[in-house]
Amino acid sequence: MRLLLVEDEPEIQSFVEQSLVEAGYEVHAAEDGSAATQLASRHAYDGLIVDLGLPDQDGIDLILQLRRSGISSPVLILSARRSVDDRVKGLEQGGDDYLTKPFAVAELLARLRNLLRRNRATSEEATRLRVLDLELDFISRRASRGGEVLNLSPQEFVLLAYLCRHAGRVVTRSMLLSEVWGMRIQPNTNVVDVHVYRLRGKVDTEGREPLIKTLRGIGYVLKDR
Repeated sequence: MRLLLVEDEPEIQSFVEQSLVEAGYEVHAAEDGSAATQLASRHAYDGLIVDLGLPDQDGIDLILQLRRSGISSPVLILSARRSVDDRVKGLEQGGDDYLTKPFAVAELLARLRNLLRRNRATSEEATRLRVLDLELDFISRRASRGGEVLNLSPQEFVLLAYLCRHAGRVVTRSMLLSEVWGMRIQPNTNVVDVHVYRLRGKVDTEGREPLIKTLRGIGYVLKDR
């Protein structure tokens, strides 16, 4: 199973990551909310472990942001915030379990196993994303429309996944450059337009209702109805 670990303290991140790997999990680690958001837009995770005290944003805001983008994987919050109010807030705003620091690795692993077991059925659903007759399988990295497999490159799959996760909403070129290509600045490039053009040629083939709409000067919208 693949986990996303979001922890800014290097020693804790390294310690937890090593413990999870030794327990048999595949782990992607992020040191802040921005890195976590990029990873979550590119990979499907069976579970997330999120520290609340991140350097660039509050962990609660990150969880809410990921939930809004369609990520429903269970979240285990790790935090030094120990008050009842903090724990209630964390659980009410997207967290599925809450473990305060310092903690024992055995308890972390037990809580994680419990979360993943409870979420097994919904986790299977989370590995797939469907928008109208478009379907993405994040395990096989396969996309299809109306049951017909689309021959997408890895980059095109990531681009389509991002559009699907934001279906019905405007996605700007800046958002795509940042979240799909990881570009924080906006170089003078037409990379987005070129890739969307190629993607559209595979998704909106002749005889099918066009799903990818261009908003001139703004970006794109993937139709969801």
